Amino acid sequence: MPDFTHDGHVYYNPFEFAMAFIGGTWKAPVLYRLKKEKQRYSELKKSMPHISDRQLAATLRELEKHGLVSRKVYAEVPPRTEYALTKRGERAIPVIETLRQYGIALMKDVGIESEFYLGKPKEVAPSKAVSKTKR
Repeated sequence: MPDFTHDGHVYYNPFEFAMAFIGGTWKAPVLYRLKKEKQRYSELKKSMPHISDRQLAATLRELEKHGLVSRKVYAEVPPRTEYALTKRGERAIPVIETLRQYGIALMKDVGIESEFYLGKPKEVAPSKAVSKTKR
C-alpha cells in the first residue's frame, strides 16, 4: 500500500489516517455526545468527569481543526460557546457506534460487568418451591 502525506505527516494506510481524526481517548466520546444535539463546553465537561479542562479544550480544538466539530461563540455576557457536529463529524458516528458495540462485546467476552455499559443484571426470580415442615 502506498504511503501518503497530509499536513506534514506521513500515513501508511487509510485506517491510520482515520484514527488520526477520531482515535485517542477523548475524540470519539466527544463526537458521540454531540450526535444528537449541540452542547456547551460545560455540558461536555459534566458528562465526562475524568477529562481535564485542558484535555477537553485541546480535543475540541483538534476536532474543529479536522472539520468534525463546529464552534459557535455568542456575544453575550458571559460569553456562550456551543459545539456541534459538522457533516464530516456526522459521518464518523456510525463508525464510532460500531467500535463502541465491538468494545461492549469484548467487555462481555472477558467477563467485565458494568451496569453503565451493559445494563443492569437481570434479577433471578426467587424459587417457588415451598418447604413444608411437619409440626
